[in-house]
Amino acid sequence: MVSDFPDGSLAQKKPYAITRGKVIFDFSLMYCDTPAKLLQSELFTAILKGFIQRIETKQSRVFQFLTENVPLRRRESLTKYMTGLFRLLASHTASEIIIMNSQYYDVLSDTEYLLEFIEELYNYWRHFERFMYIEAPKRSHYTKQGIHHAQFIKLHVELKTIVLDTYRHVRENLLGINPRVYRQLPAGANMGILLEKIDWKCPDGLSFVRDVAFIRLAIMESPLILYPKMNTRKGAFKEIFDLKEDMLLLIPEQWMCYPAKIGTLTAFIYFHRDFISQGLSLCNLFEIAEYEDIEDKAPDIMMFAGLKNIDFSDETVFYEDNKTGILIGMIRHGEDIDYFGYFKKLPLTLHNIVMLERGRLPLHGAMTSLTVKSGTTAGVVIVGDSGAGKSETLEALRTLADEHIRDLKFIFDDMGSLNFDAEKGIAGYGTEIGAFVRLDDLQPGYAYAEIDRSIFMSPDKTNARLIIPITTYYDITRGYKVNVVLYANNYEQVDETHPVIEFFTSPEDALAVFRNGARYAKGTTDEKGIVNTYFANPFGAPQRREVHEELAIKYFNAMFSLGIKVGQIRTRLGVAGYGQEGPRAAAMELFEVIKGLKSTE
Repeated sequence: MVSDFPDGSLAQKKPYAITRGKVIFDFSLMYCDTPAKLLQSELFTAILKGFIQRIETKQSRVFQFLTENVPLRRRESLTKYMTGLFRLLASHTASEIIIMNSQYYDVLSDTEYLLEFIEELYNYWRHFERFMYIEAPKRSHYTKQGIHHAQFIKLHVELKTIVLDTYRHVRENLLGINPRVYRQLPAGANMGILLEKIDWKCPDGLSFVRDVAFIRLAIMESPLILYPKMNTRKGAFKEIFDLKEDMLLLIPEQWMCYPAKIGTLTAFIYFHRDFISQGLSLCNLFEIAEYEDIEDKAPDIMMFAGLKNIDFSDETVFYEDNKTGILIGMIRHGEDIDYFGYFKKLPLTLHNIVMLERGRLPLHGAMTSLTVKSGTTAGVVIVGDSGAGKSETLEALRTLADEHIRDLKFIFDDMGSLNFDAEKGIAGYGTEIGAFVRLDDLQPGYAYAEIDRSIFMSPDKTNARLIIPITTYYDITRGYKVNVVLYANNYEQVDETHPVIEFFTSPEDALAVFRNGARYAKGTTDEKGIVNTYFANPFGAPQRREVHEELAIKYFNAMFSLGIKVGQIRTRLGVAGYGQEGPRAAAMELFEVIKGLKSTE
């Protein structure tokens, strides 16, 4: 484990860990309900010590002031000295403290320096990504009971309140005046999680993961802003055919498991606490599995992010266990994989492989089911790789909702699958309840009433993203009739011979474009310029190309037989100057196509 503090000390038995700019703490072992308890806690002492070491290294003017005004016998224990001062300031004014204890006379003589110390310490604490957790007793079914959910939420709120109250009391008692503006900042934990160990059907050879606790409840101070080390994903997910037991060796206390519902599949997503920011961000993307999906059951998918015992050149690999049928994804430990795209795309790749094995056609794209005010209902699928404009076009279509559309549901925003249905012909199914959206490509009129529920990733960098809930688990698993399937062409300009939407006349013509998978790479991965990806889907299709090709031919032939309109839509998202106008024009043209369809209600 990496420590943020110069001495590198981080005892394993402490109720907290400070690692890679994150603070992770067990609130049940360090519960604080008063300023005095907070200021006496181990975590406060560690934060204060780290802050003092930082200003000492910088030789800041605040540190110089302290060294000049703290009694000589106290300088070597400055952390203890300042803790004592803060405890007094939590309940007494500066003038009262000087009367009670003359050793604080000099340091309280210039309140501006001490105020600067307090403000910088407060900001130092808040610059960490902060995660609190409580672990419920094993087999207690504690996390199934609503009353315990309420208690957990109350504790999370209490922590925020006590940190704010302590900061305000210390500040106000130092200055002797009350502020005129109060800012309700997320001063406690950015996220809180309730953990529980649950017995599940663990495969032979993986017994060491039995003791990793499952996330059963999450609470988030939104909007949440995170700063991962990387802002793009690179490479492909490669299959290995030999899984050595020591590859998955881990220390259970340093790991957590997010039990995700990816469509109808259950995935156990394990992550090392160094990557807790990415792991917990999954709560805005995948539904948390129910207790009944875990207890005495085996998952369809397992993923391990942050493995230190694997030795291969690729950051991400996967293995199919032929005995159990479980697909196992592995991501090695390293700063270069500290990006949410890995946590999203690897489990979706494994999902797609399972779908292929079950006779479904996985698609890398977006789907919406909408009803226009004239009464026509249509299921629209837009296929395209990262940055092709699929989600942006459907989001632009959503902005037409008030004027032209009666109802609109997002079925999937990135990955879904098609399946034959006796009543619907071909139905579309989703995988995620959220979307991982590029900030640069948000349409004007975006649903700002919902954006405050988001998790923002590196908003100051290229490929800045947000993870936002957009739909319900019911809608992604219900299955919606498909009427239109389009390939997102983001690189061709629109002219007389290249219309915004162009429909194909045969399955062969359509398959040729979809197989080619051309797009202009917009910097969302490590690719540059015009690139080609088989079926615009590097997530499962190339890994099982033979099976995928057979199913693609079967489904595309059926689309034309069923009268489903298949074509390509020129979003121009990769054309300079059309980042907003391209998807908007594509959405308007798509709306005209939908109006011309026969009602499917």
